[in-house]
Amino acid sequence: MAATRSYLDFEKPVAELEAKLEELRAVGSQDGAVSISEEVGRLEAKARQALAEIYAALTPWQKTQVARHPQRPHFVDYCAGLITEFTPLAGDRTFGEDEAIVGGFGRFQGRPVCVLGQEKGATTEARLRHNFGMARPEGYRKAVRLMETADRFGLPVIAFVDTAGAYPGIEAEERGQAEAIARSTEACLALSVPNVALVIGEGGSGGAIALATANRVLMLEHSIYGVISPEGAASILWRDGGRAHEAATAMKITAQDLLRLGVIDAIVPEAVGGAHRDREGAIQAAGQALSESLSMFDGLDAATIRGRRADKFLEIGRRL
Repeated sequence: MAATRSYLDFEKPVAELEAKLEELRAVGSQDGAVSISEEVGRLEAKARQALAEIYAALTPWQKTQVARHPQRPHFVDYCAGLITEFTPLAGDRTFGEDEAIVGGFGRFQGRPVCVLGQEKGATTEARLRHNFGMARPEGYRKAVRLMETADRFGLPVIAFVDTAGAYPGIEAEERGQAEAIARSTEACLALSVPNVALVIGEGGSGGAIALATANRVLMLEHSIYGVISPEGAASILWRDGGRAHEAATAMKITAQDLLRLGVIDAIVPEAVGGAHRDREGAIQAAGQALSESLSMFDGLDAATIRGRRADKFLEIGRRL
């Protein structure tokens, strides 16, 4: 059976129309039922129009909700759809394994690559196992290990970013969370091979930067990327997490804002209604964008690749 579609609060008009559609289809499927194809077609067109109108004018807070949609494709979906012969590797060779970050080696369009991604999990069991995509220090140290291996063998690095932030627990602090994030960011900057990062959902704070300090940073159309969650910013600024919608607007966390500010390099389009309404389309669009980004660095030497990466981030500071 197909999974029941989950609707966001602002999608209520579409939810009502699509509920009526399901009722009509159920009636039409009964033996001897009167043909209702014309009415079904009319409602389908009305639902598509309502969805298009809603998504053409999303607020930053609504985009935040879309980025967090429970049915949005996760890293494991992109990996399965784009990477062949994927071999995951585990452990940081210091403390242990952290499944919030999944990483390994495989082939992207026939080309050997290193792949890293934050995985939130799609079921309750998976979310707990992956710690909702919030990595501990050993996750970032695993990422460093894999990036250094990729560099040694001349393999490009592709990172899929989807995290609310690094895990803030006491044990993570005790094991050097800040140092691990800094080391991972440093490893990204030091790569002599090209690296490309794609924000597929949430890009939260240092937890995202640790993988997204890349030659090219891409974002899906309805993803977000910022130094803190809107709820966290509202709690700090106004002592009121309920004002998250105001914080989301002020923080400029949408792909459109960040492209205009020069923080990211390109936006990957999503289907009307978000990536969760066309998962296969989202995966294929991501693959095309990643391929185009990697091809920009073909034939460049290590010094040029490192230099362009450094200049990219220095320029953000100069421009802003």
